[in-house]
Amino acid sequence: MQIMSVNVGSAETIVHGNRAMTTGICKRPVSGTVAVTELGLRGDHVLDKKHHGGVDQAVYAYSADDYEWWAGETWRDYPAGLFGENLTIRGLPSDLYIGDRLLIGDLVLEATSARIPCETLAARMNDPGFGVTFRKAERPGIYFRVLNPGAVSSGDSVTMVEGHAGSVTVLDLFRFAYETRHDVDSLQRFLEAPIAARVRVKVEAALERLSAA
Repeated sequence: MQIMSVNVGSAETIVHGNRAMTTGICKRPVSGTVAVTELGLRGDHVLDKKHHGGVDQAVYAYSADDYEWWAGETWRDYPAGLFGENLTIRGLPSDLYIGDRLLIGDLVLEATSARIPCETLAARMNDPGFGVTFRKAERPGIYFRVLNPGAVSSGDSVTMVEGHAGSVTVLDLFRFAYETRHDVDSLQRFLEAPIAARVRVKVEAALERLSAA
């Protein structure tokens, strides 16, 4: 695998229908080396901290191969950073296991969750129905926590190390976000993996509802 682009964003206002929103989703490629701490890439802005950022969603990566798939499906351009990812990576699988790690020099990233589309992404794409399109595609990109800080730059090689924390995949968690029916075994399996804290809260709530029923 190889980093094709390193992307950071500042606060920008985008207009979607009758609504204007200030967001950090508009990531753009930067040159040179960028430091990565436990809270993400230096210089990158996260505005909606209720749903984004934090130690368990410090870095968002998207596959360059998946962008090529989108381009083939829709016949439009998909420049690096369009989906708000920090790292655009050639060869990144769409569906890692939670706990799998990426090694980039000294930097160690651990997969924690899938990206769930929101109205901000729809606004970024100027398409009110893009959330549904993104869901059906099942190519969500991956959030990572930073286990060891380091630095990244375009062209860096990426090595994947398989985790040994269970059998929960990124797509398992992506699908969980939309399911209305759950089973105890699956929910408990999710909790045994090093999933992101925000996802863990939702899984625990679903498990509590099942127990109450």
